[in-house]
Amino acid sequence: MEAASISRTSFPPMDRSHWLEGQGTRSRAEPTRSDLGGGWNIVQRLDDPDAKRANAQAQEDLANGASGLALVFEGAPNAFGYGLPAKPEAIAAALHGLQLNQIYLRIDVHPASRATVDWIVEIMRRKRVDPARMKLSFGIDPAAIMSSVGRLRMSLEALRASMPQSLVHFFAMGIPAVLLEADGRAIHNAGASEAQELAFLLSSAVSHLRLFETARQPLIYAIPHIGFALAVDQQLPMSVAKIEALRRLWRRVQEGCALPPAPARIHAETSMRMMTSGNLRTNIARNALAAFGAAAGRADSLSVLPHSLPVGLPNAEARAIARDAQCVLFEESQVRLMGEPSWLGEDHDLLTATLCEGAWDEFRRIEAEGGLLDSLSSGRFQTRIIEARDQRVAEALKRSQTRVDSESAGTTASAATLEAQRREIPRDGVEICRPIEMMRFEEMVARARAEADTAA
Repeated sequence: MEAASISRTSFPPMDRSHWLEGQGTRSRAEPTRSDLGGGWNIVQRLDDPDAKRANAQAQEDLANGASGLALVFEGAPNAFGYGLPAKPEAIAAALHGLQLNQIYLRIDVHPASRATVDWIVEIMRRKRVDPARMKLSFGIDPAAIMSSVGRLRMSLEALRASMPQSLVHFFAMGIPAVLLEADGRAIHNAGASEAQELAFLLSSAVSHLRLFETARQPLIYAIPHIGFALAVDQQLPMSVAKIEALRRLWRRVQEGCALPPAPARIHAETSMRMMTSGNLRTNIARNALAAFGAAAGRADSLSVLPHSLPVGLPNAEARAIARDAQCVLFEESQVRLMGEPSWLGEDHDLLTATLCEGAWDEFRRIEAEGGLLDSLSSGRFQTRIIEARDQRVAEALKRSQTRVDSESAGTTASAATLEAQRREIPRDGVEICRPIEMMRFEEMVARARAEADTAA
């Protein structure tokens, strides 16, 4: 059998019929569930700049149903102006007293992700916890940082030269964790279409495979160390289809590399883009729909953004609402059955195939531009994201916004939040490109209306 290789893989054009034929139903033998007996990891974000306060939050969340924690550091695309200090002592303080071998721990993508691996391993050593026995995910994704921040701290050439050496070091530690993550949440929150988000994920994952191959690591052993993070929103059928489309696309890449397909490891987070700062109650409803979609789509882990995040750092009540929404789904519903082939109909399969077709076309376009980092460096991918965002906004203006949002347009709701100062994303770096600005949808629409009024 030919050795698995990404360098010899071609990505031919494929229409929707390909994604329907032989792909319409997930194999019942394919494992897609987490280690929690058919459920998923209920993940709570630790994004408080006060590490001791974050530790208290973690203690409360784990005592009341959460099974995982996501460390969100300052400067991260999904920190939304907050985040733990990116220092080893902050990690130690946030994790103090926690039984880490009993939970799922993920590090959200941030500029110092590579250094975080060493910090976490050292903390585990001090706590006498074997990292090989933990469920870990280290979020390293240069493309996610570059697209949202518009900077990399080293040139593309230096990155491509140094990353393989880091991978060799990681493999030598023997930690069974996700190391490289393809993270599409930031571009979703910037207005990308579902197909563009999927293409971003796929191209990022392919670039990770190339790094592993450059590091002379067999791809079959590299696959378990690659993960995915995506956004889910209130469009329930779309969220379920998007997760399934990612699985089909990733299988296709693995097959093209002569690899036996392994399931994608998918973390989902509810959309910031869909949230409003006006009628905060609607955020609770939207989060519930998004969480339902992630659970029905069989994501391996899920974070629900607290409904008050658009107006400040969420307090204990807002965090509890986000956590309890997942706990009810996990413990009191049969939502995972919605993802069984017997429950999914032809409409779902057609929607999934359509997403696959659009994502594959965009993925091939990115690859023709030299890969994701080169496409970002040239600004071509960002241009297409902005076009998609503007089209989405134009369609919203034609039909007007939903009633609940239009009633609260121009207002900001008050909510009890924690005292914390928002921080700007650091803009230092060597490799510079046009950043993709994250905006909530109501902000996109408000800006478009203001520009139209000015032009008039």
